[in-house]
Amino acid sequence: MIPLPAALGGADLVTWRLDAAAHAAEWDSGEGAYRVGGRWNSRGVRAVYCSVDPATAILEVAVHKGFKVLDTVKHALTAVIITEPAAVHVVDPSAVPNHNWLAPGIPSADQQAFGDDLLAKHKFILIPSAVSTHSWNLIFVGAAAAGAFAVRLQEPFVLDPRLHAPSGR
Repeated sequence: MIPLPAALGGADLVTWRLDAAAHAAEWDSGEGAYRVGGRWNSRGVRAVYCSVDPATAILEVAVHKGFKVLDTVKHALTAVIITEPAAVHVVDPSAVPNHNWLAPGIPSADQQAFGDDLLAKHKFILIPSAVSTHSWNLIFVGAAAAGAFAVRLQEPFVLDPRLHAPSGR
C-alpha cells in the first residue's frame, strides 16, 4: 500500500530516494556526494539526498541522468521513515545567504560550505528543491543519523514510458 503523507493522515515522516539498482543496497552511503560533492555538500562529505515525495526524487535524478537512462537502466526506489522527526532542521529559504543557491545551477564553494555546516550541526536538513521549487529535499549523513531512520520499502522503479516516448508522439 502507498503510505499516506502526514498531512492526509499518515503517521510517519517518509522520504524517498532513487538509485541505480546496482547501488541500491548502499543507498545511504553518500558515496556519490562524497566523490564529487553536491548542491549542499563539498567533496568528502557523505551527504545522502532524498526528497519528501517520490515524484521529486525521480525528477532530481532525471535532471542529471535524463529520462532515457531511467527508462533503460534498472533503478530502485527507496522509502525511508525518519524515526526522529524532531531531529529534522527545516531551512527557512530566507535564511539562505544567497537566494540564487535555491535556483538551478552549478553550486558554489560557499553554497557547499553552507550545507556542510548545516549537516555538521543537524542530523537531517530539509531544504527546498531546485528542480521542483515547491518541493523539499531531505539531506543527511548516514553515519551521523544512524538509528534515526529506517527503510520502509525498496522496490524496482519502472519509468512511465510516456516520459521517454518515441519521437513524433
